[in-house]
Amino acid sequence: MSNATWEAGEVHVLAERLGELCRARGVTVTAAESCTGGGVANAITAVAGSSDYFETGYVTYANGAKTRLLGVPAPLIEDHGAVSREVVEAMVAGACRESGADLAVAVSGVAGPGGGSPDKPVGTVWLAWGSADGVLAERRHFPGDRRAVREQAVKAALAGLIRILEGDRAEALGDTR
Repeated sequence: MSNATWEAGEVHVLAERLGELCRARGVTVTAAESCTGGGVANAITAVAGSSDYFETGYVTYANGAKTRLLGVPAPLIEDHGAVSREVVEAMVAGACRESGADLAVAVSGVAGPGGGSPDKPVGTVWLAWGSADGVLAERRHFPGDRRAVREQAVKAALAGLIRILEGDRAEALGDTR
């Protein structure tokens, strides 16, 4: 199934599928979130028995939290901005390191209604997925109001984890470099 097909599904369906795959493969996951404010972790833990594969998540809404909790270097945030490939990749690395999880997803974006810029308009979201094998990142633009942007980002985060666990990293994330 394509990433777009997975993202069209309901959040709970995505979270249930993620749980099935984690259990089948003996994989643990974590989430490092900014603009979704815990939405990914909420979706994952809404599934009964999710403690089998999800132990902790990080809501690092402020830049200082990204540095304190995940070890994202402050100069990296200053140089590239919180909504960037570099920062979400560092968030994934920090989340895996701090949690001991096998696989992590990171989300940072501009959910709106304010905060956008010409380079990063409202709806811009960077997502990254990674493990000890490496990190893949993708910039997306989601239409709609704050709620819609956040919901679409949660779906994209879950869909990317699913595609990685299904073994099709390239199709899951497209051309990321």
